[in-house]
Parts: sequence; C-alpha cells; structure tokens
Amino acid sequence: MLSFEQALEQLLAAARPVAETRILPLEAAAGRVLAEAQYSTVAVPPLDNSAMDGYAVRTADVKAAGTRLPVSQRIPAGTVGGPLQPGTAARIFTGAPIPAGADAVVMQEFCEHGGDGVVVNHIPELGEHIRRAGEDIAVGAEILATGTRLRPQDLALAASTGLPQLPVHRRLRVAVFFTGDELRQPGEPLPPGAIYNSNRFAIRALLEGLNCEVRDLGGVPDDLEATRDALRRAAGDNDLIVTSGGVSVGEEDHVKPAVEAEGRLNLWKIAIKPGKPLAFGEILGERGQGERQSWFVGLPGNPVSSFVTFALFLRPFILRLQGVRDVLPKRYPLRAAFEWQKPSPLCEFLRARLNADGEVELYGHQGSGVMTSLCWGDGLAVKAPDRLIARGDTVPFIPFSELLS
Repeated sequence: MLSFEQALEQLLAAARPVAETRILPLEAAAGRVLAEAQYSTVAVPPLDNSAMDGYAVRTADVKAAGTRLPVSQRIPAGTVGGPLQPGTAARIFTGAPIPAGADAVVMQEFCEHGGDGVVVNHIPELGEHIRRAGEDIAVGAEILATGTRLRPQDLALAASTGLPQLPVHRRLRVAVFFTGDELRQPGEPLPPGAIYNSNRFAIRALLEGLNCEVRDLGGVPDDLEATRDALRRAAGDNDLIVTSGGVSVGEEDHVKPAVEAEGRLNLWKIAIKPGKPLAFGEILGERGQGERQSWFVGLPGNPVSSFVTFALFLRPFILRLQGVRDVLPKRYPLRAAFEWQKPSPLCEFLRARLNADGEVELYGHQGSGVMTSLCWGDGLAVKAPDRLIARGDTVPFIPFSELLS
C-alpha cells in the first residue's frame, strides 16, 4: 500500500488543468479559476485623496491648535478642486482628490466650522489622512495570478482596476454513479437489507461546491458488465468519473475489474483509515486500448470513508485539474484533549472538533459508517502511522473549512 503522502503526490502529479478557457463577466466568475495573470492598467487610487471627512490644509499654515483659516472651497468625492491658496482650508470629504498645495487633512472632529472659516484644533503632520495615488495598486502591477480561484474579494480587486471580464478555465465535467444493489433513494420504501444512498447527496454537493458540472448517472447494479457499460457511457465527454462503492475485494465489488478492463488502474489501496480502498485510474477509448477519455476516482462505499477520501484526495485533484496551484489544506498544530493508545501502521484521520479551550476532542465512535461524526465535528485530527497520542500532545488538525470548499 502507498502512504498517504505517496498517493496524494501521485494524483497531483498526474493532474493537468483543462485547456479550454472562457471569458466571463465579473458577475459570473466567482469560484472559477483564472487562466491568465491579470495586470492593472491604472493606479489605485488614481489620485491622492482624503481618507477622512475634514479639511485639507497646508501644514505650514497650522502651527498651533486653534488656528483659524478661511474655507476657500468645498470638494466632495468625484470632484477635483482647484489649487489650495496659502492661508486657506478646503472642506473635503472621504475619497475626494487632494487639491494641489494641500499636504494634510485634519479630520472634522478636530475642527470647528463657523461662518466662512474653520478653527483647526489639531496640529497636523505632513501627509496626515492622505491616501497616495497608487498606494494600493501601481500601474502595471500583477493583481491576480494564474491559477487563482476567484473569491468575492478577487472580483472586487479586478473591478477596482476597471476589468469588466476575466479569462477562466472552463468548468470541469464530472460524471458520477453509485454501485450497490442495496441502495435506495430517500423517499422510496426500504426493504429488509437495503439502505438509503447518502453518498449520492454528499458527493454531488461536494462537487457542486467545487464548481464542477455534475452529470449524475444514478445507481448501477452490482454486475461487471453493467459497471463496464456505465464507465464507457460516463467517459464520453467528461473529464472525470467518480464512483462510490464496489472498490474493495468482495465478490460483488466490480469497479476495480471494470476499470482494468476499460482502462488502467494506477492506484489502489492506501495506508490510511478510513478510506483504504481508494482507486485512481484512467478510462481509455477503444475498449481500454486507446487514448485516455476520462480520469477515474473510485471512492469507498462506507459514507465516512467516501467523505474523507473525497476531501483529502479528490478535492485537491479536482482543484489541480481546474488550474488551481495551491490545493493542499492548511493543518494547524493544536493540543489534544484525548488519548490514542492504539498502535497502527496506518495514517488515521479522526473526526474531531475544538472544545472551549481550543483543544482537539474526538467523537466517541470513529467507525467508517458513522455519519453523525461528520456532522458533530469541525474537522479531522491526523494521527501519523505508528504514533501514540497522549492528552496534551500536539496533533495536526485540518478544519472542514479547509476541506469542503
């Protein structure tokens, strides 16, 4: 079995961003991945401007608190005033350009306005409350790097430089299907021996949260030919096929031999818990003999195993296919509020959450079928192979916020 690190490295080394791009208006680009770096053609801010409502002055004219100056002009935002005459002040508002000759702004709370003049009760420093032209963004500066997964703040940054649209990689096309004769849909009767298909809803939501174009092929019987047929149908024009279940070694687990018949299996079985029987490969054209048509990832059928392996392996793989460069979740070293004295050669990902003291506590039942542990938890505590953990030890913690978006 490959280690966690070896398996993840193999997946990420194989991934190449989809080549096709789209030009999208800013309002449609959230969550998409930037295909080309963007540079500013303007300075932000374009002119020196006021950071406060107040009075623009020459510092040479305000040598003492209580100085009275006549107000020579009023400059609201969006208006360019005339040069400031020596010995006068200009009423100015936040964002308004600084008039030529002024070198400070005194905020209005330190001023008393009356008649046609103002009493300045504060001695300003040179440059006080002035935002300089280009202090945020200089002309020609790179504002967004290739591979940026566009967040609201990134769109605002692009808009601040006047960009109306951005080049992005097209959405990843992902086909999904679910194996298991025992699976039923919520709302259907549940005969003895059957279970409801919870993985379908978790995986679809996770894929949609990554901005994938999801093609749901539904359930597939536990049958080799049916599984092979589903793989061929899914390979069509999809970049990736994701399945749940059927990747272990039971007599009714047909996904592994089906992938080997229709393509290549590059990885199977990882030294982790939960999720050991994760499968990764390729579906090839011409009944497994031609060029790659789609990548394949087979998730385990147990719901926690499926969820955890999606978060740890499939999410970074998908992000890399989308063109994202930084795909690994952050880990935080935190104190353990638990003991783990069960030696194991596997890397274990334990459902956990933070207590009131900021320490990591575990859910009491770590079974791979216990979905309630995922709803209870804030993230995963990582137990390295063969490590024992005592209360108070430092453990890596990966929040779900790092894994699920």
